[in-house]
Amino acid sequence: MALHITGDPAADELLTDNPLALLVGMLLDQQVPMETAFAGPLKIEQRTGAADAAAIAGMDPEKFLEAFKQTPSVHRFPGSMAARVQTLCQELVDSWGGDAAALWSKGEPDGPEVLRRLKALPGFGEQKAKIFLALLGKQYGFTGDGWREASAPYGDDGAYRSVADIVSPESLTKVREHKRAMKAAAKTAKP
Repeated sequence: MALHITGDPAADELLTDNPLALLVGMLLDQQVPMETAFAGPLKIEQRTGAADAAAIAGMDPEKFLEAFKQTPSVHRFPGSMAARVQTLCQELVDSWGGDAAALWSKGEPDGPEVLRRLKALPGFGEQKAKIFLALLGKQYGFTGDGWREASAPYGDDGAYRSVADIVSPESLTKVREHKRAMKAAAKTAKP
């Protein structure tokens, strides 16, 4: 298994090898291009030397924020997103022993249980949790019963709705086209 989300081999390798990086990338995936969000964990690691939840949660918030602000910034909203990443990491330390993969591996959970666990994380609402569950099922080897149904519509086979469906430059283009169409539909639906 190898993820191909960012177009940067080093960033994709970190996402593939480090479940926390993948979870943080998903957290950062708002109001920035997907590639920028999912390249964020590599920038964090390169700038802070931290690649695990306990190290990130324990960093001085001001120093962590400075790492987010370095050019190119980790996110267009460095202040709020740096705080969210540290809050997420602290939750992982407190509830999951710092192990992001425990969210989908501890106790052999099914899809609905993983969705519940994801939605309990700070910064993960219904949609983000469903997209991440679909990503786990489609590309990260999660096989818990009911993951497709729990992540619907993002778990649908052959769909190009989200980061869960990006496996190549062509699939990235299809996901972008779907997102543009959804935004256009939303604009025309507004009074």
